[in-house]
Amino acid sequence: MNIILNIQNLSKTYQSAGNTLTVLDNVNFSVEEGSTVAIVGPSGSGKTTLLGLCAGLDRSSAGRVELNGIALDGLSEDQRAQVRNQYVGFIFQNFQLLPTLTALENVMVPLELRGERNIRSRSMELLEKVGLGQRHHHYPAQLSGGEQQRVSLARAFSNQPKILFADEPTGNLDAETSEKVVKLLFDLNREAGTTLILVTHDLDLASKTQRILKVKGGHLVSDELVVNA
Repeated sequence: MNIILNIQNLSKTYQSAGNTLTVLDNVNFSVEEGSTVAIVGPSGSGKTTLLGLCAGLDRSSAGRVELNGIALDGLSEDQRAQVRNQYVGFIFQNFQLLPTLTALENVMVPLELRGERNIRSRSMELLEKVGLGQRHHHYPAQLSGGEQQRVSLARAFSNQPKILFADEPTGNLDAETSEKVVKLLFDLNREAGTTLILVTHDLDLASKTQRILKVKGGHLVSDELVVNA
């Protein structure tokens, strides 16, 4: 299989009160196209920072990130944004829907940024798939947390990404709603053939992926294949 994400000697540091805080230290791994990977670890371990660097949302302090063969290091923010719009979908724990747009309009945003046509019908089709076709005209404040996350799922898949990043996708949902959202996430992912990389505290969710990376203290401490995933 082709390698869609290649991480080499990746480090991230911050300056705080005259001291250097190391969040990630010399992380190395690669991800095959079409695979599913979970990143787990305790709070403050660096896993969300790692996800953001992989997705091109932030710039590393050292090392190399290659996404779909493109080296993100050294690209400007505008250039990284172009890469994200072309190849990446992202699901946030707190949904990150635009409050002044309807559910349908939120799903349409990535397609509008790409200048594509027939975006309304494509976006409606995705909302139908996540069970919200009848609520396409509702604003985020009129939707439950589970419904908002389903809108964010539809939005993440709208530009047919080659790789999807999810940061604690069930973190703000109750157990029953989480189960429904997880099923939708994996169903849509299989249907689209997208590479999925998710950060989670939920080991049951992590076990549904094919591979688990464990981060602790900014280091990648284990990389295990999941049996019967």
